[in-house]
Amino acid sequence: MRHDYIVVGAGITGSSTAYHLVKGGAGSVLLLDRQGPAAGGTGKSAAIIRQHYSTPLAARLTRDSIGMLGRMPDELGASGGFVACGWRMLVPDSMAEGVRKNVAMQTSIGIRTTYVEGKAATEGLDWLNPEGIAGIVHEPDGGYADPVQATEAYVQAFIRAGGTFSPKAPVRALLRDGDRVTGVLTDEGTIEAGCVVNASGPWAGLLAASAGIDLPIRVIREQDTVWGARGDRPLPDTSISNAVDAIYLRPLGDRRYIVGRGFPKDYFDADPNNYKLTADDDFIADVRSRLERRFPPMMQGATLLDSYAALYDVTPDWYPFIGPRKGLSGYADASGGSGHGFKIGPAIGAELAAWLRTGEVRDDFRQLSHDRLAEGRPFIQAFGGNRG
Repeated sequence: MRHDYIVVGAGITGSSTAYHLVKGGAGSVLLLDRQGPAAGGTGKSAAIIRQHYSTPLAARLTRDSIGMLGRMPDELGASGGFVACGWRMLVPDSMAEGVRKNVAMQTSIGIRTTYVEGKAATEGLDWLNPEGIAGIVHEPDGGYADPVQATEAYVQAFIRAGGTFSPKAPVRALLRDGDRVTGVLTDEGTIEAGCVVNASGPWAGLLAASAGIDLPIRVIREQDTVWGARGDRPLPDTSISNAVDAIYLRPLGDRRYIVGRGFPKDYFDADPNNYKLTADDDFIADVRSRLERRFPPMMQGATLLDSYAALYDVTPDWYPFIGPRKGLSGYADASGGSGHGFKIGPAIGAELAAWLRTGEVRDDFRQLSHDRLAEGRPFIQAFGGNRG
């Protein structure tokens, strides 16, 4: 059995890549996943959509993904659950100068964003304690999406376009012959391919190692909580990255919110095949205290509805590894979302598919290749702003 392309991992990046390969006429494309669509890190993503990054590359990838999420009903025949309720970033004084520069850059590439400082920033936000807030960034086009719904939309469109999807088909190893990856090993046997795309997220490093390929991805356990507000008190109406208190928040509807810890915070390594799926008690208590301090009306009588843990696949410089490598044929990376994978995944899949099909790629996107490490040009500055 042979395919032109095999994509390993049906998260948002893998599913978008597979869809855009078939859509672009790439030939026979097989999408494999150990469980099903969005069953790994994607499915538990907070899926906050914001374009506030410190580089034009990251900002434009999110900008492009927002457009793709908005067009999903027309292009894919299914919604990705995108809600453009807006996004706010609460900024401490220590970050104000950098935020001004970021907003200026983002505006220059067509992103709608503003930064208001001082008392004017918090006027009309009755749900917010303004203490310690130097200013607020507002993106009206930001918001949130449904990570499972968006991924499933890509998978179903991929199948309708002629692609083959095999869930519950774990890939045990990559097959390699010298300087070329030739296919994959599954429980059903070997499958040959012209190119294998490693989009397996937290398992990407292990899969790459099976063929002697270096892929420095750290697997991090990430925790989230879900809160329900009571009564008719004023509530946040957008997704929020709170850089003052290092938490993030996104609406779920029906007065419910996902809340997690933002940067800076401690990171804890995890085994992707064996990690604690529930949140820690001290984490929940810490999040509650931060919420009560910043959003007191929301937390008056609020109830913890759920808590859970997921996985981040994190690279050394917090930018994903995307694309082919020099000196290794038949292989491409598509992992290392580092907590940002969902919001940039749709655009990454489209650009990666075009790169693999045509050999042509934008200069800024090419820098995402793992080759940047060997060439001594990592992204020195991590993704700007709150990493949540």
